Amino acid sequence: MSEIRSVCVYCGSASGRLPAYIEAAAELGRLMAQAGIRLVYGGGNIGLMGTVARAVLAHGGHVTGIIPSFLKDREIMLDEAQETIVVPDMHTRKQMMFDRADAFVALPGGIGTLEELVEQLTWAQLGQHRKPILLLDTNGFWTPFVALVGHMREEGFIRPGLEVGYLVAEQPADVIAALVRAAPESAAEPEPELIRRM
Repeated sequence: MSEIRSVCVYCGSASGRLPAYIEAAAELGRLMAQAGIRLVYGGGNIGLMGTVARAVLAHGGHVTGIIPSFLKDREIMLDEAQETIVVPDMHTRKQMMFDRADAFVALPGGIGTLEELVEQLTWAQLGQHRKPILLLDTNGFWTPFVALVGHMREEGFIRPGLEVGYLVAEQPADVIAALVRAAPESAAEPEPELIRRM
């Protein structure tokens, strides 16, 4: 199996309406730290972003925050992170997050989270990377998105050979093992991977 040393977590700068979202983010952060997996994230100290980062730190893990200069005050940078990188724009932020991560996990979030997730799915669909992408489907949050991707495929807009490959886990405890199993071990072409529920 391949090693996952760092995970980029995409998630909301809000906490959402359900305590389950906060609990799942905190649990994922704890599990990442205990597994020695570094967190790469958007650098904020509020919402689920702040929850997952503080949980990693509280359990002895390493946090790299990458934040555009115009969001430093809006998302309130997490000063306790071991590494904070301030970049000029969103494009630089997303590229640097990609470069520093072995895998990607999407927690609940808003338009920004969705945009980051879809960009990684698009890059993977076009063969630009093979890093695992996982949706943490807390309380069924990502179920409508999964249905939409299925609808796109059924309607002929996701053609054979261009499948959208990602993983779905319902519990934080399933995330790390799923990422490790999905990580590429060589440069060989992967088999097309559809949705796999953990």
